[in-house]
Amino acid sequence: MSEKIAVIGGTGQLGSALAKRLAKAGREVIIGSRRADAAVAKASELGFGLSGMSNADAAAAADIVIVTVPFAVQAATLEDISPYVSGKLVVDTTVPLVPPKVMRVQLPEEGSAALRAKASLPEDVRLVTAFHNVAAHKLIQDIDVDCDILVFGDEKDARSKVVELADAAGLRGIHAGPLVNAAAAEAMTSLLIFINKNYKVDGGGIRITGDLQPYS
Repeated sequence: MSEKIAVIGGTGQLGSALAKRLAKAGREVIIGSRRADAAVAKASELGFGLSGMSNADAAAAADIVIVTVPFAVQAATLEDISPYVSGKLVVDTTVPLVPPKVMRVQLPEEGSAALRAKASLPEDVRLVTAFHNVAAHKLIQDIDVDCDILVFGDEKDARSKVVELADAAGLRGIHAGPLVNAAAAEAMTSLLIFINKNYKVDGGGIRITGDLQPYS
């Protein structure tokens, strides 16, 4: 039996897109939201066998928990699900964007949203971060998205699971090293917003060039 996946904040743009793509790929996916009724409604709208619950209930029911919320509510969301994720794989997608200056890199005092998440979750959580640089409005469409997914985490096996999820979503997951390296992808998001706006690009992402050999 495949592992159940909860997408916390799954009624948002990125959460909805990931939930839809993973469910379409045959994964069992639960959409989580602060309001269970909103999660149920979004699951019904997207289809593909998705179900909806509150964030806490979704986290409790899942084996893999993907957190897709804005930086402003990251801490509160992690506090909400923390009692239900001990020993689980948690994938945090948070980028520290601070409006109105979202085109300026503004990493938190912890060094990154990833390290902030690590400090907020139980010690036995297998924390990985990914999906920082992909355009959600393109991901929700049934199109090829020209963007690689950099995957960060201190455990190779945990990263490998998230690389597989990225691949299942029709993207290309790439091992990018330990959790501390996530600061680079988090900062890159502000650069991409600047470039996309000023060069009038519709959701440009990143692509690693060269002939990548199997990771070992």
